[in-house]
Amino acid sequence: MELDETDRAILRILQEDARTPFSEVARRIDMSSATVHDRVSRLEEAGVIRGYHADIDPKAVGHGVGAFVGLRVEQGREEDALERLRGIDGVREIHLTTGEWDVILRVVAADTDRLRELMFERIAETEGFSRSQTMVILGTDYKQPGPPL
Repeated sequence: MELDETDRAILRILQEDARTPFSEVARRIDMSSATVHDRVSRLEEAGVIRGYHADIDPKAVGHGVGAFVGLRVEQGREEDALERLRGIDGVREIHLTTGEWDVILRVVAADTDRLRELMFERIAETEGFSRSQTMVILGTDYKQPGPPL
């Protein structure tokens, strides 16, 4: 789908706050609400907008520790291993990568004891991985939602 500057302006506004009413989006880009609604519907149908989500503070809901986990996958075991990771509570993202690690996870846990359990009792016990490295997130200095528009 080819995006024009109006589509990008709508996406920037919704990326900043997905709850922005179409009437406000329309006012900000000098367009009718009906046209904004039509464009957003078209962007959704094309898969450009994949969904709307609340950005929840993990600490506020009892997940005060986050980490990135690098994993080396055993040859021929990729799909089974990844499927098992998807079912582990606390695994929030799974990224297939190049370089030292074949897979990088982002995980959350209530505290370091729960993180240790997650790492040693759930992730390390998952068949198909030969090596791992855990990097605890001490803080996040900058986080930008979505891609640049």
